[in-house]
Order: sequence, then C-alpha cells, then structure tokens
Amino acid sequence: MMNKIIIFACILLILGGCNRKKITRTDTPTSGVATLVSDDCYGNITQEEVDVFEALNQKAFLLPIYTNEKEAVALLLNDSVRLAILARDLTEAEKLSIKARNRQLVPRSQKIGVDGIAIIVHKHNPDSLISLETLQKVMTGKVSAWKQLNASSKLGEIVVVFDNPTSSTVHFIRDSVCGSEPLTGDRLHATSNNQAVLDYVIKNPNALGIIGVNWISNPHDSTQLSFNSKIRVLAVSRTHPATHSSSYKPYPAYLYLRSYPLTRDVYAVLTDLRGTLLSGFTHFVASDRGQRIILKSGLVPATKPIRTVQVKEHF
Repeated sequence: MMNKIIIFACILLILGGCNRKKITRTDTPTSGVATLVSDDCYGNITQEEVDVFEALNQKAFLLPIYTNEKEAVALLLNDSVRLAILARDLTEAEKLSIKARNRQLVPRSQKIGVDGIAIIVHKHNPDSLISLETLQKVMTGKVSAWKQLNASSKLGEIVVVFDNPTSSTVHFIRDSVCGSEPLTGDRLHATSNNQAVLDYVIKNPNALGIIGVNWISNPHDSTQLSFNSKIRVLAVSRTHPATHSSSYKPYPAYLYLRSYPLTRDVYAVLTDLRGTLLSGFTHFVASDRGQRIILKSGLVPATKPIRTVQVKEHF
C-alpha cells in the first residue's frame, strides 16, 4: 500500500511540473496506475477484486476510493474518476452530462452482480418475519415499537440504523419500499459505514439494521445458506401479513429468482477509453475469476451461470 501511495504521489508531481508538455497515457489493461470509486456498501468486495487483480498483474496499481453513492456518482460525473462500482446504472441525463464534458468518453455499464438489502436484528430478538408494508411503516415512523410488530415482545422502541444518510441503501429503501416518502422518526440513525451498522445491531437488542447482504454473509459456508451468527436476519414478504410461506431470506438463489423483495443490481460504470487499466479491471471483474469473488461474498454473479437448489427453511 505504501508503494502505491508513493508511486501515485510521484505521478502527480510529474504531471504538475509538465504544464508545457503533452502527457501521453502509458497504461495498458494490465499495467499502470488508476483511481476508481466504489459505493462503500461494496467496499469489501471491491477491495478483494483489486487485491486479486494486482496479484495477477504485478505492474498494475489501483487506488480505490470508498464513499457513499451520491459522492461516487459526483466523482464520475466530474471526471475525477472513470470507473465506479454502484448499486445502480447511470440515468440518461447523467450519461449525457459525461458526454457533454468530454466527447471521447462514452459511458459503458457492466452488470456485475445482484445484491440484496438485508434486514437484521439482535440475535436474541424473537421476530423472524417482516412484510414490506410493515417495513414501510417502520421507516416512515408509523410503527415505532416492537410490541406493534409482536404483541408478546418484551423489547422497547425500534431503533433503525443505516450506514449513511446519502448511501445507496437509504436511496433504495426510500424509493423502492417507501415510494419516495421521506424516512422519518426520532429513532432513525445513520452510522459511519456498513460495519458500524453490524456492530450496533450486535450490541443493541432494540436495533433494526439495514445493510448490504455481503456484510453479513458467511464466507466459510460454500452453500451460501447461512449468515453471520452474531445477528438474526429477517425473512421479508411482499404480502401482508408476512407468513412463513410468503417470506424469503436474502440467499443467493432467492436474489437470483427475485423471490426476495429487496434486490438490486450492481454495476461497474466505466467512462474511460478502451485498452486502459480501468477497462482491463472491469473485464476482470466480469470474468470467471472476478465473478467467483462476487459469489463468495453472498451476491449473485451477473455473468457466471449458477445452479439453484430448493431448500426447506425453518424460521
């Protein structure tokens, strides 16, 4: 990491001292130095992709930035970076904005996976199911106590925790669950990142966390049918009230079949020229090796065939 920082700093000094000279890029799909940005929700996946890519290509130096969705898209639109790992594709207006800034840049989107937003609670919380209707009421402050969900619950007020106020997770819940209705309530709290959400739920019995499924998957389970044992993952139902037969957990098979309601696609959005380091890295992420990393994280790979297995669940 220190060598990467030193190399990057030297390049900035060279560029700063060559105001009168035309700079010619010398990177290739497998060598050079480049910066990319990743939605923090996929920070752990992106870092593993970078580590493996650099191990395979000793002359490649990738410098990832991890931030919220709003800032990631802004960096891409301002041409501060030319590759972003996002929980959505760019809008047509955003693509036109990039083209207007630089006619040589043609935004290209590569779907790299299918993600799920997991609803997690403390491991001793007896609740195991939630409907989208109930979730919407919790997010908009219409339901504020665990007894409103389960009359026999001994827990108090529901404390909802997100990763960041401008994150893709908040964006998804607001638009896809709440119909763009503002998220309100005195007990809605934003932490600093996804790891902080997980840590908070582990320690607080009243918590309800909203988190990317890759942060709670069990990397030691090759079947991807278990999650972090320190928390409980709720099964989610499209119909109300939630029942065992209508509710699904964010297992890869249910993400792939879209049975799990809170699914979204993950994209690598590239604006760089073809034949560059960032284009080479994007190709790697979409390749068999890169897609295996996606699968290992608990997401569904977008370009790798998968096999679904029927599993009988017990809540």
